[in-house]
Amino acid sequence: MQKSLNKFILFLVTVAVLVGVDQWSKYEAMTKLGRSDAYPLIKNVLYFWYSENAGAAFGILQGKHIFFFIITVVVLIGILYLLFKLPSDRHFLPLLFCGSLIFAGALGNFIDRVIRNYVVDFIYFKPINFPIFNFADICVTVGTFLLFLCLIFVYKENELEFYKK
Repeated sequence: MQKSLNKFILFLVTVAVLVGVDQWSKYEAMTKLGRSDAYPLIKNVLYFWYSENAGAAFGILQGKHIFFFIITVVVLIGILYLLFKLPSDRHFLPLLFCGSLIFAGALGNFIDRVIRNYVVDFIYFKPINFPIFNFADICVTVGTFLLFLCLIFVYKENELEFYKK
């Protein structure tokens, strides 16, 4: 029981810190960048550039708020379900961390959609003309990538059958 509680507390603290960083960075972007031109951090490479995105990645599905609400709630509930099913031993900490990253990123952007009806983006990577993104997007992307690596290289198939119990 204590291990389960520790797992849940670790998850909550990680998510709270990540969502806090996300919301703080978006607040800073709104107040300091506003509608101004891009601010170069590394000229011709990395910029802070304020943008309001009412869609998904790459600006697709603009204005589909109900769709995003439903998808986000389903993802958050799914991660919580798996969290409760996840064994509490240290071997599964990488999965807990991946889930925390994805949950925090989804929640950070969900907060924006609920409060503002758009997501605040402000990081622009110029060399590949990548769409403007934010800290929550980084959390989801890194969490998903690490999850993929864990599922391919760390865990055997029979170790992941905890969700069936």
